[in-house]
Amino acid sequence: MLHTCIDHLVITAPSLAEGTAYVQQALGVALAAGGEHPRMGTHNALLRLGEGLFLEVIAVNPEAPPPERPRWFQLDRITPDIRPRLATWVARTSDIAAAVAASPIALGPIVPMTRGQLHWLITIPDDGSLPLHGVAPTLIEWRVQPHPASRLPDLGCSLLGLEANMAPADAEQLNNMLALNDFQGAFSVNLIGAGMAPSLAAYIQTPAGVRRLGPSATVIPV
Repeated sequence: MLHTCIDHLVITAPSLAEGTAYVQQALGVALAAGGEHPRMGTHNALLRLGEGLFLEVIAVNPEAPPPERPRWFQLDRITPDIRPRLATWVARTSDIAAAVAASPIALGPIVPMTRGQLHWLITIPDDGSLPLHGVAPTLIEWRVQPHPASRLPDLGCSLLGLEANMAPADAEQLNNMLALNDFQGAFSVNLIGAGMAPSLAAYIQTPAGVRRLGPSATVIPV
C-alpha cells in the first residue's frame, strides 16, 4: 500500500551563497554543507526540520560541467536578478513507480540519482519544469537508511505546516493526487482567483520563534 509524506522543502537561488544567506537571514540558523549532483550540475546546502524532514537550498554549480539535459527544479531558468524562493516541495513515497502511475498530474520520468553514499529515485520532467508551477510535489523514494535528515545537526527547527495557494482546478488535481497516494502531513491548500500566481509558504518553528518562508520571509508574532 502506498504511503506518502513531506520529505523536504526546496529553495532555489541564482547561487548557493545567495540561497544560503536568504535562509539564514529568514530563520536565524546556519545551514550545513551538502554536496554536489554531477548528473545535474548542481550543489546544495541543508537544514534539518525534524525526523525524516529537511530543507534544501539548491543552485547551479558554476564549477561543474553543464549536464546533457535540463537541470531539475527549473534551475536553468533562474537569472542573476531572481531572488531566492521556496520553489517547491518533495514528497517521500514507499513506491515511486506506483505513485507516479496513480498521479493525475504529470510528474515526469523516474530518475535514479546519487550523491556520495546517498541513493534515491526521483521524478524529473524532461524539460526540468516544476509540476503545477511548484505547488505539486516532486516524488522521491530513498534507497538508503537511515533518512538523510538524521545525519544533519538538530538546530531546533521544525516544519509546522506547508501551505499552497492555487487555482481551484489545480487544487482539485493536487488533492486527488495526494489522496490516491495516501498522503499524510501538515499540508493545506488555499484557493486563489483567476490571474493570481500560485505560490507556496512554509511555517517553521525556530529557536527565535515561528518564521514563514514564502514569497516574502516574515516573522510570525507570538
